[in-house]
Amino acid sequence: MAAPTRYDVDRDELATLLDGTPRYRVDQVWSGLYEQFTEPDDWTNLPKAMRAELAERLPSALHLVTESVSDDGQTVKFLWELDGGSRVETVLMLYSDRATVCISSQAGCAMACGFCATGQAGFTRHLTVGEIVEQVAMGIRRARASDRRVSNVVFMGMGEPLANEGAVWSAVERLHGDIGLSARHITVSTVGIIPGIRKLTDRPLPVNLAISMHAANDTLRDELVPINKRYPIDDLMQACRDYLAVKHRRISFEWAMISGVNDRDSDAAELAELSLRVRPRVHVNLIPLNPTPGFPTVGSSPKRVYEFRDLLRAHGAVATVRQNRGTEIDAACGQLAAGQPVTLSTERR
Repeated sequence: MAAPTRYDVDRDELATLLDGTPRYRVDQVWSGLYEQFTEPDDWTNLPKAMRAELAERLPSALHLVTESVSDDGQTVKFLWELDGGSRVETVLMLYSDRATVCISSQAGCAMACGFCATGQAGFTRHLTVGEIVEQVAMGIRRARASDRRVSNVVFMGMGEPLANEGAVWSAVERLHGDIGLSARHITVSTVGIIPGIRKLTDRPLPVNLAISMHAANDTLRDELVPINKRYPIDDLMQACRDYLAVKHRRISFEWAMISGVNDRDSDAAELAELSLRVRPRVHVNLIPLNPTPGFPTVGSSPKRVYEFRDLLRAHGAVATVRQNRGTEIDAACGQLAAGQPVTLSTERR
Protein backbone atom coordinates (compact mmCIF):
# COMPACT_ATOMS: atom_id res chain seq x y z
CA MET A 1 0.00 0.00 0.00
CA ALA A 2 1.36 3.40 -0.99
CA ALA A 3 2.36 5.83 1.74
CA PRO A 4 -0.24 8.53 2.43
CA THR A 5 0.09 11.91 0.82
CA ARG A 6 -0.58 15.25 2.51
CA TYR A 7 -4.36 15.28 2.36
CA ASP A 8 -4.96 11.53 2.57
CA VAL A 9 -4.88 11.50 6.37
CA ASP A 10 -7.78 12.68 8.50
CA ARG A 11 -7.23 14.36 11.86
CA ASP A 12 -7.11 11.13 13.86
CA GLU A 13 -4.68 9.58 11.40
CA LEU A 14 -2.53 12.70 11.60
CA ALA A 15 -2.47 12.40 15.40
CA THR A 16 -1.37 8.75 15.05
CA LEU A 17 1.30 9.74 12.55
CA LEU A 18 2.58 12.37 14.98
CA ASP A 19 2.31 10.09 18.01
CA GLY A 20 4.67 11.27 20.72
CA THR A 21 4.43 14.94 19.84
CA PRO A 22 2.31 17.38 21.92
CA ARG A 23 -1.33 17.71 20.92
CA TYR A 24 -0.89 21.37 20.07
CA ARG A 25 1.61 20.35 17.38
CA VAL A 26 -1.08 18.23 15.73
CA ASP A 27 -3.37 21.28 15.85
CA GLN A 28 -0.67 23.43 14.25
CA VAL A 29 -0.11 20.96 11.41
CA TRP A 30 -3.86 20.60 10.84
CA SER A 31 -4.19 24.38 10.74
CA GLY A 32 -1.41 24.58 8.17
CA LEU A 33 -3.25 22.08 5.97
CA TYR A 34 -6.89 23.08 6.41
CA GLU A 35 -6.85 26.74 7.42
CA GLN A 36 -3.71 28.19 5.86
CA PHE A 37 -3.43 25.76 2.89
CA THR A 38 0.33 26.22 2.89
CA GLU A 39 3.45 24.06 2.60
CA PRO A 40 5.33 22.55 5.57
CA ASP A 41 8.19 24.97 4.95
CA ASP A 42 5.74 27.82 5.67
CA TRP A 43 4.77 26.51 9.11
CA THR A 44 7.22 28.65 11.00
CA ASN A 45 5.49 27.92 14.31
CA LEU A 46 7.01 24.42 14.04
CA PRO A 47 10.67 23.52 14.55
CA LYS A 48 12.63 23.41 11.31
CA ALA A 49 13.49 19.73 11.73
CA MET A 50 9.84 18.85 12.21
CA ARG A 51 8.87 20.78 9.09
CA ALA A 52 11.44 18.86 7.07
CA GLU A 53 10.22 15.54 8.49
CA LEU A 54 6.59 16.37 7.68
CA ALA A 55 7.47 17.38 4.13
CA GLU A 56 9.05 13.94 3.70
CA ARG A 57 6.41 11.88 5.51
CA LEU A 58 3.43 13.73 4.01
CA PRO A 59 4.45 14.64 0.46
CA SER A 60 2.21 16.53 -1.94
CA ALA A 61 0.15 14.28 -4.22
CA LEU A 62 0.07 16.84 -7.02
CA HIS A 63 3.08 17.83 -9.07
CA LEU A 64 2.46 20.79 -11.36
CA VAL A 65 3.09 20.09 -15.03
CA THR A 66 1.73 23.36 -16.39
CA GLU A 67 -0.48 26.25 -15.43
CA SER A 68 -2.36 28.43 -17.90
CA VAL A 69 -4.35 31.60 -17.34
CA SER A 70 -7.07 33.22 -19.44
CA ASP A 71 -10.02 35.62 -19.19
CA ASP A 72 -7.75 38.39 -17.90
CA GLY A 73 -6.55 36.18 -15.08
CA GLN A 74 -10.01 35.01 -14.05
CA THR A 75 -9.64 31.38 -15.21
CA VAL A 76 -6.65 29.23 -14.24
CA LYS A 77 -5.98 25.73 -15.51
CA PHE A 78 -3.68 23.37 -13.61
CA LEU A 79 -2.35 20.15 -15.09
CA TRP A 80 -1.00 17.85 -12.37
CA GLU A 81 1.07 14.70 -12.50
CA LEU A 82 0.28 12.03 -9.89
CA ASP A 83 2.32 9.21 -8.46
CA GLY A 84 2.83 6.70 -11.27
CA GLY A 85 2.72 9.34 -14.00
CA SER A 86 -1.02 9.81 -14.54
CA ARG A 87 -2.16 13.38 -15.21
CA VAL A 88 -5.32 15.15 -14.11
CA GLU A 89 -6.76 18.62 -14.42
CA THR A 90 -8.15 21.25 -12.08
CA VAL A 91 -9.75 24.54 -13.10
CA LEU A 92 -10.12 27.60 -10.88
CA MET A 93 -12.72 30.17 -11.94
CA LEU A 94 -12.60 33.57 -10.28
CA TYR A 95 -15.56 35.93 -10.07
CA SER A 96 -15.95 39.37 -8.55
CA ASP A 97 -16.62 38.13 -5.02
CA ARG A 98 -15.95 34.40 -5.01
CA ALA A 99 -14.34 31.46 -6.78
CA THR A 100 -15.25 27.97 -7.98
CA VAL A 101 -12.92 24.98 -8.26
CA CYS A 102 -13.65 22.24 -10.80
CA ILE A 103 -11.89 19.03 -9.78
CA SER A 104 -11.13 15.59 -11.19
CA SER A 105 -12.03 12.31 -9.49
CA GLN A 106 -10.28 9.84 -11.80
CA ALA A 107 -7.32 9.77 -14.13
CA GLY A 108 -9.12 9.15 -17.40
CA CYS A 109 -12.64 7.78 -17.59
CA ALA A 110 -14.20 4.43 -18.48
CA MET A 111 -17.58 5.82 -19.57
CA ALA A 112 -16.50 6.11 -23.23
CA CYS A 113 -18.65 9.11 -24.19
CA GLY A 114 -17.44 9.73 -27.73
CA PHE A 115 -17.56 13.55 -27.67
CA CYS A 116 -15.47 13.75 -24.47
CA ALA A 117 -11.68 13.76 -24.71
CA THR A 118 -11.37 12.08 -21.31
CA GLY A 119 -13.67 9.29 -22.43
CA GLN A 120 -11.64 8.80 -25.59
CA ALA A 121 -8.44 8.54 -23.55
CA GLY A 122 -9.79 5.65 -21.48
CA PHE A 123 -9.48 4.90 -17.77
CA THR A 124 -6.19 4.84 -15.88
CA ARG A 125 -7.07 4.79 -12.18
CA HIS A 126 -9.19 6.21 -9.37
CA LEU A 127 -7.94 9.21 -7.44
CA THR A 128 -7.45 8.91 -3.69
CA VAL A 129 -9.18 11.12 -1.15
CA GLY A 130 -5.98 13.10 -0.73
CA GLU A 131 -5.52 13.64 -4.46
CA ILE A 132 -9.07 14.97 -4.70
CA VAL A 133 -8.93 17.20 -1.62
CA GLU A 134 -5.52 18.62 -2.48
CA GLN A 135 -6.91 19.95 -5.77
CA VAL A 136 -9.31 22.08 -3.75
CA ALA A 137 -6.55 23.15 -1.37
CA MET A 138 -4.44 24.28 -4.31
CA GLY A 139 -7.40 26.17 -5.74
CA ILE A 140 -8.03 27.89 -2.41
CA ARG A 141 -4.39 28.90 -2.16
CA ARG A 142 -4.42 30.42 -5.63
CA ALA A 143 -7.79 32.12 -5.08
CA ARG A 144 -6.54 33.73 -1.87
CA ALA A 145 -3.65 35.22 -3.79
CA SER A 146 -6.32 37.07 -5.79
CA ASP A 147 -8.34 38.01 -2.68
CA ARG A 148 -11.10 35.54 -3.52
CA ARG A 149 -12.81 32.94 -1.37
CA VAL A 150 -13.60 29.53 -2.85
CA SER A 151 -17.31 29.11 -2.24
CA ASN A 152 -18.14 26.30 -4.69
CA VAL A 153 -16.58 22.98 -5.67
CA VAL A 154 -17.83 20.98 -8.65
CA PHE A 155 -16.86 17.38 -9.42
CA MET A 156 -16.97 18.01 -13.17
CA GLY A 157 -13.36 17.45 -14.13
CA MET A 158 -11.83 14.23 -15.43
CA GLY A 159 -13.53 10.97 -14.55
CA GLU A 160 -16.92 9.68 -13.43
CA PRO A 161 -17.28 10.66 -9.75
CA LEU A 162 -19.82 7.97 -8.89
CA ALA A 163 -17.53 5.25 -10.27
CA ASN A 164 -15.19 6.34 -7.46
CA GLU A 165 -17.99 7.08 -5.01
CA GLY A 166 -16.21 6.00 -1.82
CA ALA A 167 -13.24 8.32 -2.28
CA VAL A 168 -15.45 11.10 -3.66
CA TRP A 169 -17.77 10.95 -0.67
CA SER A 170 -14.87 10.92 1.79
CA ALA A 171 -13.54 13.98 -0.02
CA VAL A 172 -16.96 15.65 0.22
CA GLU A 173 -16.97 15.04 3.97
CA ARG A 174 -13.48 16.52 4.24
CA LEU A 175 -14.47 19.57 2.19
CA HIS A 176 -17.57 20.07 4.32
CA GLY A 177 -16.28 19.19 7.78
CA ASP A 178 -12.67 20.33 7.65
CA ILE A 179 -12.51 23.04 4.99
CA GLY A 180 -15.95 24.37 5.89
CA LEU A 181 -17.70 24.39 2.52
CA SER A 182 -21.47 24.15 2.61
CA ALA A 183 -22.80 20.91 1.15
CA ARG A 184 -25.18 23.08 -0.86
CA HIS A 185 -22.15 24.55 -2.62
CA ILE A 186 -20.73 21.15 -3.62
CA THR A 187 -21.93 19.57 -6.88
CA VAL A 188 -21.34 15.95 -7.89
CA SER A 189 -21.75 15.17 -11.58
CA THR A 190 -22.53 11.78 -13.09
CA VAL A 191 -23.43 10.31 -16.47
CA GLY A 192 -26.14 8.36 -14.67
CA ILE A 193 -24.59 5.68 -12.45
CA ILE A 194 -27.80 4.72 -10.65
CA PRO A 195 -26.22 2.72 -7.79
CA GLY A 196 -24.03 5.73 -7.06
CA ILE A 197 -27.05 8.06 -7.09
CA ARG A 198 -28.77 5.69 -4.64
CA LYS A 199 -25.74 5.88 -2.36
CA LEU A 200 -25.75 9.68 -2.55
CA THR A 201 -29.44 9.61 -1.66
CA ASP A 202 -28.61 7.73 1.54
CA ARG A 203 -25.61 9.90 2.42
CA PRO A 204 -26.19 12.56 5.10
CA LEU A 205 -25.11 15.72 3.25
CA PRO A 206 -27.41 17.40 0.67
CA VAL A 207 -24.94 17.95 -2.16
CA ASN A 208 -26.15 19.08 -5.57
CA LEU A 209 -26.53 16.44 -8.27
CA ALA A 210 -25.76 17.10 -11.94
CA ILE A 211 -26.74 14.53 -14.58
CA SER A 212 -24.82 14.55 -17.86
CA MET A 213 -27.84 13.78 -20.08
CA HIS A 214 -26.96 14.91 -23.63
CA ALA A 215 -29.93 12.96 -25.05
CA ALA A 216 -33.54 12.53 -23.95
CA ASN A 217 -34.35 9.19 -25.61
CA ASP A 218 -32.62 5.86 -25.09
CA THR A 219 -31.72 5.32 -28.74
CA LEU A 220 -29.63 8.48 -29.00
CA ARG A 221 -28.33 8.32 -25.43
CA ASP A 222 -27.12 4.74 -25.96
CA GLU A 223 -24.91 6.17 -28.70
CA LEU A 224 -23.71 9.31 -26.93
CA VAL A 225 -23.49 7.94 -23.36
CA PRO A 226 -22.95 4.16 -23.62
CA ILE A 227 -23.61 3.50 -19.90
CA ASN A 228 -27.25 4.30 -20.73
CA LYS A 229 -27.56 0.73 -22.03
CA ARG A 230 -27.12 -0.43 -18.43
CA TYR A 231 -29.01 2.41 -16.76
CA PRO A 232 -31.74 3.59 -19.18
CA ILE A 233 -33.50 6.92 -18.92
CA ASP A 234 -36.69 5.76 -17.19
CA ASP A 235 -34.69 4.16 -14.38
CA LEU A 236 -32.44 7.21 -14.19
CA MET A 237 -35.41 9.56 -13.87
CA GLN A 238 -36.79 7.47 -11.01
CA ALA A 239 -33.44 7.69 -9.22
CA CYS A 240 -33.51 11.47 -9.71
CA ARG A 241 -37.03 11.72 -8.31
CA ASP A 242 -36.01 9.67 -5.28
CA TYR A 243 -32.97 11.91 -4.75
CA LEU A 244 -35.13 15.01 -4.88
CA ALA A 245 -37.66 13.53 -2.45
CA VAL A 246 -34.94 12.99 0.15
CA LYS A 247 -32.53 15.88 -0.42
CA HIS A 248 -34.82 18.67 -1.70
CA ARG A 249 -31.90 19.95 -3.79
CA ARG A 250 -32.25 21.06 -7.39
CA ILE A 251 -30.90 18.62 -9.97
CA SER A 252 -29.32 19.90 -13.15
CA PHE A 253 -29.34 18.18 -16.53
CA GLU A 254 -26.10 18.92 -18.41
CA TRP A 255 -26.54 19.03 -22.18
CA ALA A 256 -23.56 19.39 -24.52
CA MET A 257 -24.89 21.04 -27.70
CA ILE A 258 -23.91 18.96 -30.75
CA SER A 259 -24.92 20.29 -34.15
CA GLY A 260 -27.53 18.17 -35.92
CA VAL A 261 -27.35 15.48 -33.24
CA ASN A 262 -29.12 16.74 -30.12
CA ASP A 263 -30.00 20.34 -30.96
CA ARG A 264 -33.10 19.76 -33.11
CA ASP A 265 -36.55 21.07 -32.26
CA SER A 266 -37.60 17.51 -31.44
CA ASP A 267 -34.70 17.20 -28.99
CA ALA A 268 -35.83 20.35 -27.20
CA ALA A 269 -39.36 18.98 -26.89
CA GLU A 270 -38.11 15.64 -25.55
CA LEU A 271 -35.70 17.28 -23.10
CA ALA A 272 -38.34 19.66 -21.79
CA GLU A 273 -40.76 16.78 -21.25
CA LEU A 274 -38.04 14.83 -19.46
CA SER A 275 -37.17 17.72 -17.16
CA LEU A 276 -40.83 18.21 -16.28
CA ARG A 277 -41.01 14.57 -15.18
CA VAL A 278 -38.61 15.40 -12.36
CA ARG A 279 -40.17 18.66 -11.21
CA PRO A 280 -39.98 20.95 -9.38
CA ARG A 281 -36.21 21.27 -9.10
CA VAL A 282 -34.61 20.44 -12.44
CA HIS A 283 -32.45 22.94 -14.28
CA VAL A 284 -31.23 22.34 -17.83
CA ASN A 285 -27.69 23.61 -18.36
CA LEU A 286 -26.78 23.97 -22.05
CA ILE A 287 -23.07 23.63 -22.81
CA PRO A 288 -21.63 24.97 -26.08
CA LEU A 289 -19.37 22.20 -27.35
CA ASN A 290 -16.14 22.58 -29.28
CA PRO A 291 -14.85 19.82 -31.59
CA THR A 292 -13.07 16.79 -30.15
CA PRO A 293 -10.78 14.67 -32.37
CA GLY A 294 -12.37 11.31 -33.10
CA PHE A 295 -15.93 12.57 -32.76
CA PRO A 296 -17.27 13.44 -36.22
CA THR A 297 -19.64 16.26 -35.29
CA VAL A 298 -19.23 19.85 -34.19
CA GLY A 299 -20.82 22.01 -31.57
CA SER A 300 -24.02 23.91 -32.26
CA SER A 301 -23.67 27.51 -33.41
CA PRO A 302 -24.17 30.20 -30.74
CA LYS A 303 -27.38 31.19 -32.51
CA ARG A 304 -28.73 27.65 -32.31
CA VAL A 305 -27.74 27.28 -28.66
CA TYR A 306 -29.89 30.25 -27.71
CA GLU A 307 -32.73 29.17 -30.00
CA PHE A 308 -32.66 25.80 -28.26
CA ARG A 309 -32.75 27.49 -24.86
CA ASP A 310 -35.77 29.52 -25.94
CA LEU A 311 -37.53 26.38 -27.20
CA LEU A 312 -36.98 24.68 -23.85
CA ARG A 313 -38.39 27.68 -22.02
CA ALA A 314 -41.39 27.76 -24.34
CA HIS A 315 -42.07 24.13 -23.40
CA GLY A 316 -41.97 25.05 -19.69
CA ALA A 317 -38.44 23.93 -18.82
CA VAL A 318 -35.95 25.99 -16.81
CA ALA A 319 -32.87 26.38 -19.01
CA THR A 320 -29.76 28.52 -19.24
CA VAL A 321 -26.59 28.59 -21.33
CA ARG A 322 -23.24 28.08 -19.73
CA GLN A 323 -21.07 31.15 -20.16
CA ASN A 324 -17.79 30.59 -21.98
CA ARG A 325 -14.70 30.57 -19.79
CA GLY A 326 -11.18 29.41 -20.51
CA THR A 327 -11.43 29.08 -24.27
CA GLU A 328 -7.74 29.92 -24.73
CA ILE A 329 -6.47 27.40 -22.20
CA ASP A 330 -8.40 24.18 -22.93
CA ALA A 331 -10.32 24.45 -19.66
CA ALA A 332 -12.85 21.63 -19.66
CA CYS A 333 -12.73 18.04 -18.53
CA GLY A 334 -10.43 15.84 -20.56
CA GLN A 335 -9.58 18.41 -23.20
CA LEU A 336 -6.99 20.15 -21.07
CA ALA A 337 -4.49 17.34 -21.29
CA ALA A 338 -5.54 16.63 -24.86
CA GLY A 339 -4.90 20.24 -25.81
CA GLN A 340 -8.30 20.94 -27.35
CA PRO A 341 -10.03 24.35 -27.12
CA VAL A 342 -13.13 24.16 -24.92
CA THR A 343 -15.43 26.18 -22.71
CA LEU A 344 -16.18 25.86 -19.03
CA SER A 345 -17.99 27.84 -16.37
CA THR A 346 -20.59 27.68 -13.65
CA GLU A 347 -22.07 31.05 -14.65
CA ARG A 348 -25.29 30.84 -16.65
CA ARG A 349 -27.52 33.15 -18.61
